[in-house]
Amino acid sequence: MKDHSVKLTILKTLSQGGFHSGQELGESLGISRAAISKHIKGIQSWGVDIFSVQGKGYQLSQPMQLLDEAMLKSKVKTSLELVPIIDSTNQYLLDRVEQLESGSACIAEYQAKGRGRRGREWVSPFGSNLYLSIYWRLDAGMAAAMGLSLVVGVAIVEALEKLGIDGVKLKWPNDLYFEDKKLAGILVEMSGQAGAAANLVIGMGINLNMATDNQGTSQSVTENITQPWVSLSQVCDSLPNQHLAKIDRNELAATLINTLHHTLEDYEMRGMNGFVERWNRLDNFIGRKVKLIMGSREIEGISQGIDAQGAVLLETEQGIESFIGGEISLRSNEVQ
Repeated sequence: MKDHSVKLTILKTLSQGGFHSGQELGESLGISRAAISKHIKGIQSWGVDIFSVQGKGYQLSQPMQLLDEAMLKSKVKTSLELVPIIDSTNQYLLDRVEQLESGSACIAEYQAKGRGRRGREWVSPFGSNLYLSIYWRLDAGMAAAMGLSLVVGVAIVEALEKLGIDGVKLKWPNDLYFEDKKLAGILVEMSGQAGAAANLVIGMGINLNMATDNQGTSQSVTENITQPWVSLSQVCDSLPNQHLAKIDRNELAATLINTLHHTLEDYEMRGMNGFVERWNRLDNFIGRKVKLIMGSREIEGISQGIDAQGAVLLETEQGIESFIGGEISLRSNEVQ
């Protein structure tokens, strides 16, 4: 694995705020100013906005709170590893399932090859968001994993509510929304054999403090996102709770991990029956006209939440119909 220690040390210094000269940074690391400049460019390629002002040095365009592995480990009840620079937190765990204990978590500052559902890229700039995966061994087997992304979605929203963040909704089957804009995505990947336990890796990416297109060089980071999106910092700014002005990334990560751990234990005991009401309370589209796309098929109707199998229910001309599996996405059919 490539050594990123110099870049991470520079970022730790810059995260303290203010300007830091190339000479100061170089002397602290025992390298030249030219080497510092090269490392700064490498950091910028991770999606970090850094100002460079002649005579002053370098400064982050906005504050950044780095993840603290020791602090996280003190707050969670399971095994956790912080890998600051990674290809994919999901892939990291998938490659290690035989050595992991159920509940093990991996968290990163930056993903070079973050992925979402259907192989889509998940934009993963350094330090702006939260990239987290958990390994879970499901003894009941792969068939019992039906609807698991719905359970994970419920867990994430309930974790946010514990932190006083209200108004986040769920989009079937695996996205979190706020005011019809995407806030987070869930990717569940599994391996196993029929009749044996299922190895599940549950990944989530949450937009936390991602720069908008009017904030300079970050435009290149977000310009490939093809749907409306929102960051958790914007969600908090819209809420009346003044204490939410600053999100603690470490507290958020620990709360997510612990809530998900508890929720998955609950799911193993109760199955989907215990989550239908919890999901429907948070369904972004319930009672609204929608369009369900299944391959070349398009079904229009009014969303009526989910059933005990995790299927989406639509009220169509034929009555209440359920749909599950395959390449399904749910799109609002309302006039915007």
